[in-house]
Amino acid sequence: MSVLALVLVAAIACLHLYICWFEMFAWESRGPRIFRSFPKDLFAPTRTMAANQGLYNAFLAAGLIWSLLISDPVWAPRIALFFLACVAVAGIYGAATASRRILYVQAVPAIVAGVLILLT
Repeated sequence: MSVLALVLVAAIACLHLYICWFEMFAWESRGPRIFRSFPKDLFAPTRTMAANQGLYNAFLAAGLIWSLLISDPVWAPRIALFFLACVAVAGIYGAATASRRILYVQAVPAIVAGVLILLT
């Protein structure tokens, strides 16, 4: 993989670690400041749902980090592409169902990283 692809994979993994932390541990404290249009009284009842989503983001980050640690030059990009595809699909679905911003924050970077991997 190219250096740029590796950096993008690492950045996307870090983004998903942040999302994991936010959804699992800061949903009620920071959530109301970030999601201002979401009624404040719904953060506590949706804490478990957000934590579940955070766990999924942790799995995405773990897979991307794993791909960076694989020394086999054939398998590393394959694993990275799989997890980037998962991120892209989740981002596209999130953009269609929740917020268009998710497309640009999650899906587009994953697609760009995937294309870079395929070109090297």
